[in-house]
Amino acid sequence: MTTLAPDGTIFTFNGPNTAPVVVLIHGLGLNKDCWQWMIPDLTDAYRVLSYDLYGHGETSDPITEPNLSLFSKQLKDLLDYCKIQKAVIIGFSLGGMIARRFVQDAPQMSQGMVILHSPHKRSKTAQAAILQRVDQARTLGPQSTVEAALARWFTDPFREANPNLINKIRHWVMANRKEVYHTIYKVLATGIDEIVKPSPALMCPTLVITGDQDFGNGPEMAFAIAAEIPGAKALILPTLRHMALAESPKAVNNPIRNFLDGLDLLK
Repeated sequence: MTTLAPDGTIFTFNGPNTAPVVVLIHGLGLNKDCWQWMIPDLTDAYRVLSYDLYGHGETSDPITEPNLSLFSKQLKDLLDYCKIQKAVIIGFSLGGMIARRFVQDAPQMSQGMVILHSPHKRSKTAQAAILQRVDQARTLGPQSTVEAALARWFTDPFREANPNLINKIRHWVMANRKEVYHTIYKVLATGIDEIVKPSPALMCPTLVITGDQDFGNGPEMAFAIAAEIPGAKALILPTLRHMALAESPKAVNNPIRNFLDGLDLLK
């Protein structure tokens, strides 16, 4: 059942009402439906909360210029509204940045964290490239960047063999509002300074996952993120790009499920 929170956030619960809570935070340009490939592998044992970020899907636009702190507050307000005191946070791409900001802001609510395909500090060349895409989106809208994004997100054989799935995701991205999309794209491009080398260090159990062909958020970034979080583990998925969660769900879901099952979430 889909529900509307007081701040305009659309959210959905799946799984048993009394089970430990797992929160899913989607990436830039997507919406909570991107978790359709993961939710079925979690809901026998976990209460899964998915929602649309401000400016995405059916949720209202941000009322101020967006940044990671705003998205962190969105999640905190949503958990408070749902009377959830603790949860495991799973974030994909921009969602992984929001997850790190949230754990900084509300460590007492964070039982664990999974960071999927999410950035660390970029090289000067990579940073210039993403800022160029932000400007392109500002001028021309999400349709101007979506084809290049799909090429980065999926392997070539998968794109060719799965046109319907690719078209579904293309429509998700193109449905974003031009006047808002670039402002959130900028958060993905420039928000990293909010979460690199956090002080105090993040202290919740953490799993960091990426694909060895995720050229924008690759293994070097995953290891750098994990190195900043005591006890964190990094997992590199072979032959997969940015949206491994849709291209090869079991490759992503199985290690996440093992990680969740290894946490003592009932304490």
